[in-house]
Amino acid sequence: MDDRSLSNDISRGNLMTFKVPALCLLLCGFAAAQVPNPTSQPPAEQNPGGYAQGTHVTDTGETVPLFRVQVVSRTLDAVNYRHLGGETKLGMMGTTLMPQAKGEAKVDSRHGRVVISAKFDKLGDPSQYGPEYLTYVLWAITPEGRAQNLGELPIKDDHAQLDVTSDLQTFGMIVTAEPYFAVTQPSDVVVIENRILPDTKGQIEQVVAKYELLPRGQYVHTEGTATLHPLVQYDTHDHKHTVPLGLLEGRNAVRLAEAAEADKYAADSLAKARASLDRAEDYYARKQWKPVETAAREAAQNAEDARVIALRRHEQESIAERQERERRRTEEARQRADAAEVDRQHESEQRARAEQDMQAAQQARQQAEMAQQQAEQARQAALTAQQQAEAQRLSAEQQAQSAQQQAQQAQLQAQQAEQQKEELRQRLQQQLNSILQTRDSARGLIVNMSDVLFDTNKYTLKPGAREKLAKVSGILLAYPGLRVQVEGYTDSTGTPEYNQRLSEQRAMTVRDYLVGQGINMNSVTAEGFGQNDPVASNASASGRQQNRRVQMVVSGEPIGETASAQSRPSTVPSGQEQYAPQQPAPVQQQMPQQQMPQQTQPVIPR
Repeated sequence: MDDRSLSNDISRGNLMTFKVPALCLLLCGFAAAQVPNPTSQPPAEQNPGGYAQGTHVTDTGETVPLFRVQVVSRTLDAVNYRHLGGETKLGMMGTTLMPQAKGEAKVDSRHGRVVISAKFDKLGDPSQYGPEYLTYVLWAITPEGRAQNLGELPIKDDHAQLDVTSDLQTFGMIVTAEPYFAVTQPSDVVVIENRILPDTKGQIEQVVAKYELLPRGQYVHTEGTATLHPLVQYDTHDHKHTVPLGLLEGRNAVRLAEAAEADKYAADSLAKARASLDRAEDYYARKQWKPVETAAREAAQNAEDARVIALRRHEQESIAERQERERRRTEEARQRADAAEVDRQHESEQRARAEQDMQAAQQARQQAEMAQQQAEQARQAALTAQQQAEAQRLSAEQQAQSAQQQAQQAQLQAQQAEQQKEELRQRLQQQLNSILQTRDSARGLIVNMSDVLFDTNKYTLKPGAREKLAKVSGILLAYPGLRVQVEGYTDSTGTPEYNQRLSEQRAMTVRDYLVGQGINMNSVTAEGFGQNDPVASNASASGRQQNRRVQMVVSGEPIGETASAQSRPSTVPSGQEQYAPQQPAPVQQQMPQQQMPQQTQPVIPR
C-alpha cells in the first residue's frame, strides 16, 4: 500500500503511516538485542525450484519474494486508539503472498487495555510457504518497531476468529505464517495487513520508521533442505484422525529448538520441552484429546524459551570470540613493536660486542696458558680418582657376596618355617580327625559336627557332643594363636526364618562351650547360615542329614593359614539347590556371649 496523507478535515485525527521493510517487522536499532524468528536465515541458498531461498510461487506462476536482502519500505497504517475512545473497525487485507485473504478487526479502547476481536476468511494452508510453517499468528506493531504476539489464529476450514487484549495504545496489525504459536518475533511471511477504513476512529498521524528484514528458513539452513520434511498430519494407526494442530506445533517447536543447538546451550529448558511433548504424545496415543493441546502448547512454549536462550548464548560466544580475536591482533601488534625495538637494541649490542671481542681474545690467550696448567693438575687428580674407584669396586663386590649369602640363609630359614607349619597343620588335622571328621581347605581345617550331636529341633549339646568338644578344646589349647569360626547350617525343612535362627543358636552354643573350655573368646566367632550352602540334596533324608551340620573352621598363623579367600554362602531358592560339599564359608563377626532361649517353634525333624 502506498504512503498517503489525509486532509485536516478528517474529523477524528490525522493519518499515521509508518514504512516497514517488505514483509518484516524488526527495527534496525533493536537488531543486536532481538532474537530472530526460528525460520529466519541468510538468503544465499536457493530452493528446489531454482529461485532464491524464500521465494514463493503463486498459483498463477508468479514468483513473489518472501524477503529481500536490502532494507526496503512498505507502508502500514497504525492508529492511536485514544484511551476510552470506544469501539472502531479496521479492514484486514491479504498481501501478495495471500491476495484472496480478507477480514476485519474491531478494536475497543477500554480502561487499561485494548480489546481486539478479529475475523478472517479465505486463509490458505500455511505449509504452502514451507514445511516449517504450521499456523498463523496475529501481531501488533508499534511505530518504533516493537512486535507483540497477540495470539494464534484458530483456523476452521479457511476461517478464523480471535478475541484478544493488548496493553499497547498505538499500533498496526499484521498476520504472519509461523512454525508454532509461541514465537517471540514475527517471520517475514506476512500474509495479511490492516487497512484504515473511512469510519475508523482514532488519532492518525504519519510516522516513518525503518525496519530490518527477518529472512526465513533458519531451520532449513541448519538442517539442510534434503532433511526437512513436513510433519506427519495423520495418525499412523488410525487414518481417520488427523494429528491435532497443537501437537504438530509442539513437535515443530522442539525440532526447531534442537536445530538451534538448544541441547548444547539450554539443555534444561529443552528437556522440559521434550518432557511436555512426550506427555502430549502419550495423551494422543490414548486418544485423550483435551490434555493433548495443554501439554503440546506447554512443549511449544518451553521449546521457544530454549531456542531463544540458545541463540542468545551462541551470540554471546560469538561476541567473546570476536573480542578474543581483537585482543590477539592487538597483542600481535604489540609483539611486533617490541621485536623491532629488540632489533635496534641488538644492533647496538653487536657494535659493543665487537670491541669486547678484541679484549676477550687477549684474555683468551692468557686463559689458555692457565688452562694448560690446570689440565696437568686434572690428569694427576684423575689418576688418583681411578685408583680410589678400583678400591671401592673391590669392596662393593665383597659386600654383595656377603649380602647374597645372608639372603640365601634367610630363604632357607623361611622354607624351614613353612615346612614346620605344614607338619604342624598335618599333625593338628590328624588329632582333630580322630575325634570329629576333619578336612583341609584353603580356609583352614574344617571340623564337621553332624546334627546327631544335638537334640532334635534344639540347639542343646548331647553328652557325647560335649565330650568331643572338650577333647577338641584340649587340642586347640595346645596350639596358641589359632582362630576358630563356628558356622551353623540346616536343611530346607521349615521356614527360612526358623532355619536361620536355629543355625545361629547351634553355632552360638558350640562357641560358648569352647570358650567355657578355656579357648580365648576373642579367637572364636559364630554365625548361622540357615538352609543356605547345602552340601547335598534336600530331596532325600540322607541329604538333609548332611546339610544339618555345624562346622568349625580352624585357621591362624601357627598352621600357615590366613583365611584370605572367603565368601559368604549364597542364598539358593527352594528347589534350585546347588551342592558343593563343604564349600568355604566367610569369616563372621564375633557374636556376644549370651544365653540363647530354647526354641519354641513347632517340632520339625532335624
